[in-house]
Amino acid sequence: MVIIVYPANGEVALCHLALEAVMPLWKVYHPVGAYTAADKHAFAQRVTELYAILPKFYVNVVFREVPKESFYIGGEPVDNFIRLTIVQIARTLPDERKAWWLERIHEVIAPFVKDRGFDWELHIDETPFDLWSVQGYQPPPANSEDEKRWARDNKPSPRTHA
Repeated sequence: MVIIVYPANGEVALCHLALEAVMPLWKVYHPVGAYTAADKHAFAQRVTELYAILPKFYVNVVFREVPKESFYIGGEPVDNFIRLTIVQIARTLPDERKAWWLERIHEVIAPFVKDRGFDWELHIDETPFDLWSVQGYQPPPANSEDEKRWARDNKPSPRTHA
């Protein structure tokens, strides 16, 4: 899988990561030419800000251009549609916060989707925490000293606390 990474110098770089290394993972399927490199960077930064309580390296955003002849809704080709799939693992939402979270997501994507006149759909999958690893490490519990270290270092490392 190819993941877009934006180093501090602002250049776009690509790296290969195993699926186990992503959380949350946003996949943005969009028409060809819908976004410039700068648009993608801004979009990915907004998504990362949405997950401010997590280590930044947990947040992955993949943009996939889809030509009109490869994107169908109801059996008809479309070129004005954005499909977002979101996989969340590090945190799950209690039922009473799900509507609020969808509102937050809609606010974040609006400048890149709704405000540009695209039609869209999204869904969120929540993967069980115990079915997740990052570079072979079992992620630490939420708000633990190990997770705080991961956030500070912006990378995974062996646990030092039980």
